[in-house]
Amino acid sequence: MKYVMMGVSCLVLVLIFVFGSSYYKGQQTEKFGFMAKENASAFVREQSQSLGSDDAKVCIVEFMDPACETCAAYFPFLKQLMDANPGKIKLVLRYAPFHDDADYFVKMLEAAKKQGKYWETLNIMFKSQPCWASHTNPQPQEIWQFLPMAGLDVEQLQKDMTDPSIEKIIEQDIADVKTLDVHKTPGFFVNGKPLQTFSYLQLQQLIESEILANYPK
Repeated sequence: MKYVMMGVSCLVLVLIFVFGSSYYKGQQTEKFGFMAKENASAFVREQSQSLGSDDAKVCIVEFMDPACETCAAYFPFLKQLMDANPGKIKLVLRYAPFHDDADYFVKMLEAAKKQGKYWETLNIMFKSQPCWASHTNPQPQEIWQFLPMAGLDVEQLQKDMTDPSIEKIIEQDIADVKTLDVHKTPGFFVNGKPLQTFSYLQLQQLIESEILANYPK
């Protein structure tokens, strides 16, 4: 009888997990039409970090690398577009750790998320990037002097960086990078549409076209 009860309990847990995953995907599909496409789950994962309103009808998915200079340059531009269109844009960040030691910095960000300091840490990373992410002479350890500026408990951050779940997030994002054929950072998709020509103007036009399509005047 004990083993039967255990089996039933396991089955219930599996059903709850399957239903929860299906519900999440259904909610995402309802909000963003592109989530109904083939390979839809490769765009947004449940653990992906996002910024902006959950009710926004325009979803920007950015595959980024914390050590990428271009990612750092585009981040303020994206925030300006979001500020100019309040409530209409949601930004989802995914990882494409192409640079040397990029996994190291991704683990910092994910560990910072446990302290509720994800965006503060990303801002500090991007601002201090020239000091630790030089292409000719990278100095990854130099970043530690800047992290307290994000309000982090650095000692706890170091412990949390070893969490095996973070490695799984990185592995999943790398798999999705391959699925979506992302070859450089930042890699942008706006409501599932890839940015074909890489420039500030082209990105702005793609975002604005989706805003017009989803928020007709």
